[in-house]
Amino acid sequence: MGATADSPPPGIGVVAGTVDLAFADSPTEMADRLPGADVLFAWRPRSGLLRPAWEQAADLKWIQAASAGVEDLLFPDLVDSYVVLTNARGVFDDAMAEYVLGLLLVLAKGFPRVLEAQRAGEWRPGDSERLSGQRVLVVGVGSIGRAIGRACGALGMHVRGVGTRSRGRDEVFASVVGADELADACGWADVVVGALPSTVETHHLFDEGVFEAMGPGTRFVNVGRGSAVDEAALVRALEQGSIAGAALDVFETEPLPADSPLWSMPNVLVSPHMSANFAGWRETLVELFVENLERYLTGRPLKNVVDKERGYVPS
Repeated sequence: MGATADSPPPGIGVVAGTVDLAFADSPTEMADRLPGADVLFAWRPRSGLLRPAWEQAADLKWIQAASAGVEDLLFPDLVDSYVVLTNARGVFDDAMAEYVLGLLLVLAKGFPRVLEAQRAGEWRPGDSERLSGQRVLVVGVGSIGRAIGRACGALGMHVRGVGTRSRGRDEVFASVVGADELADACGWADVVVGALPSTVETHHLFDEGVFEAMGPGTRFVNVGRGSAVDEAALVRALEQGSIAGAALDVFETEPLPADSPLWSMPNVLVSPHMSANFAGWRETLVELFVENLERYLTGRPLKNVVDKERGYVPS
């Protein structure tokens, strides 16, 4: 088996007695080490590392991606192949839900204003908002979106979802409507949370019409993928006061360019694509891979098999 890594993933040595390990950190190394490898642990899941060496992947049967999003691996030859692709679904769900709650609390409780007053040495008491009773729309109802919905519901928020199709009420969402009803659904919400994967269907799903459908008191949070947002339309909505503010962890271009107006907007929180990061996440990813490797070697079904045409693990 092979792994894409400039340094070995922490704990990967546990399988050294079971399989032959090789590591690659460049297309040249990948081309040298792929022949004969039937398993690839994509520790850094980039098509730029694998795609140039794809002709050497004749023996490859399974790729484990060390991420929930796999858009960077889905080049046409891989999509059309019989190679099974699995992802890290489930590893980051709770951490991302906690992060979203943190962002919502920062906004509702006015912590930026509090910290500004502290730095100025000024005593500025004021009222804050309750999250309980607010209406939150989670756009993307996979495992991450469901974890966000559960966390918001635990605080007494009213939670609805948007998925690929309408499917009614369940234990997390009071209702789930299809993506074709996104604009109407946004008109109901006090908070809209993006938790979408990057696919052809989700590209710029949050466009000018969707932001116009939100109320002037609505806040927008995105922890899914930046490609789902028409960033220019978002900036216009923020500048014009069409929405109240945004908390953004992902962007169309990353790192966020220094000249982006989002950096300096007073009603925007910017974080550097870190909502999934928690202490121990690397070790947890390796544990998932080891579990799936045991399944692979014993002929049992793999966890988190990606539908390569859709670009995600179907619910």
